[in-house]
Amino acid sequence: MSGLRLSRRGVLRLFGGAGAAAVLAPTLAGCAKPGDDGINPGTLTSKAKLPQPYTVPLPILKPLAPDSTDAQGVHYSMTLKQAEVEILPGYRTKIFGYNGTFPGPYLDVHAGTPMVVHQTNQLPVPIATHLHGGLTPPSDDGFPTDLVFPQVLADMANPGMAASMPGMDGMPSMADPQAHLAAVQRDYVFPLNQRAATLWYHDHRMDFSGVQIWRGLFGLCVVRDAEDDKLPLPKGEREIPLMIADRAFDADGQLIYPEKDPTLLGKPSMDKSIAAGAQGDVILVNGAPWPYLEVAAVKYRLRIVNASNARRYELKLDGPGGGTFIQVGSDGGLLASPMTHSTLHLSPAERFDVVVDFSKYPVGSTVTLKNSADSGGAGQVMQFKVTSQASDDSSVPSTLSTIEKLTVDGAKRRLVFALDGSQWHVNGKAFDPARPLLKPEFGKTEQWTVTSVERHPVHLHGAHFQVTGRGSGGLGEYDHGWKDTVELSPGSDITFAVRFDSYRGRYVAHCHNLEHEDMGMMATFQVV
Repeated sequence: MSGLRLSRRGVLRLFGGAGAAAVLAPTLAGCAKPGDDGINPGTLTSKAKLPQPYTVPLPILKPLAPDSTDAQGVHYSMTLKQAEVEILPGYRTKIFGYNGTFPGPYLDVHAGTPMVVHQTNQLPVPIATHLHGGLTPPSDDGFPTDLVFPQVLADMANPGMAASMPGMDGMPSMADPQAHLAAVQRDYVFPLNQRAATLWYHDHRMDFSGVQIWRGLFGLCVVRDAEDDKLPLPKGEREIPLMIADRAFDADGQLIYPEKDPTLLGKPSMDKSIAAGAQGDVILVNGAPWPYLEVAAVKYRLRIVNASNARRYELKLDGPGGGTFIQVGSDGGLLASPMTHSTLHLSPAERFDVVVDFSKYPVGSTVTLKNSADSGGAGQVMQFKVTSQASDDSSVPSTLSTIEKLTVDGAKRRLVFALDGSQWHVNGKAFDPARPLLKPEFGKTEQWTVTSVERHPVHLHGAHFQVTGRGSGGLGEYDHGWKDTVELSPGSDITFAVRFDSYRGRYVAHCHNLEHEDMGMMATFQVV
């Protein structure tokens, strides 16, 4: 199917109707309205019996064992399929899952050793997988139109019809002659020529990323290297990944996500109640609701990922005497030196690598990780129970890494993220996969200024960047180190330096509020 000429929404409509496999229909019950301005995300209200916070143990993510290692790299197999898993105690929830788990398998890999992921799509919908934070060739980056179809849809494909389908919702037809399509299986090759860092992977299917990630298509990937390994930071059982996501559940314990077409195969039909972003009232960590973790009175390294569709967090430690986070890494790996925060602000898709010293708390005490950006259940995240004393030879050195400072020697560009009528646009335009909005020059360090009319987390594929300023001021508290996602508050702008020197080809820049992304807040760019 490679090279099939793809209409932006026509090919999706082609697979609707008879012959399309049905999936569980989400319910609209308990759906709250967004803010009166239609810009603030709406919160979906659960009808299931929810557990008391801090009564479910935190699932500890264990690395997936590779299938093999050879001259091509380290090989992993993943089957994307529907499954039933226990998320809320006493319920079996239907999900989409990599290997049928929620979240997907934890990939623990080494920089410089390519990772080859063999994926088989047994779901009833197309998928595209993106390694978020990976420096990946365009062919394997999970471009939104580079779809992997399940067998039932591949059998129905008709290139002539797909090429001639008109656009929908008054939008022009958007043919994509560069789309690389596959039937059932494809291999993603990730070179991993990059620094150690906390990454994650997730679905990136055009128009449907939000609902497919909500149903479970996301997972953790940690890249390691010698520089990071030699540091005396907490290791082994004292390095804990925390993937934070929010969801809502109906009375039967099924995921609520308001889609008018539950098959996800026809016209994109997101309910207007979540057009500004979907938020749930249950906070999950590693797939468990408001969990607890027993810790010793020592230092722990916490790799925190905001895997939520639209929810932002302001994390605080609530224990005897308060608490602080010592940040050692950001999206793109180690900082030059540690930074201390009383609060962590995480927009969707951001990662924070922090050390928390639990020796500051007496044995028998509890330390609650709270979200001060919200209240009620959404204001609670998880709890640490300090249960014992232990020896601790870890430390946080004053110097962590050496980071090259980028010097601009290329073009200066501007992007504007804004609501245009009823559509989320970049520079006043809806996403067009076939027409690059920008053409950055390979090897040149460019200055990009992004202006946000509303609140948007901005994510860039193909390169990491360094923030150089916000508005007329300097860096924000969380802007240090290498980044790939930054949050812009309403009516603000941010400037960063970026150099595309890994691969030429086409990538996307987009809002990582997934509902904004699905409604067109994405731009194609071509590295030339």
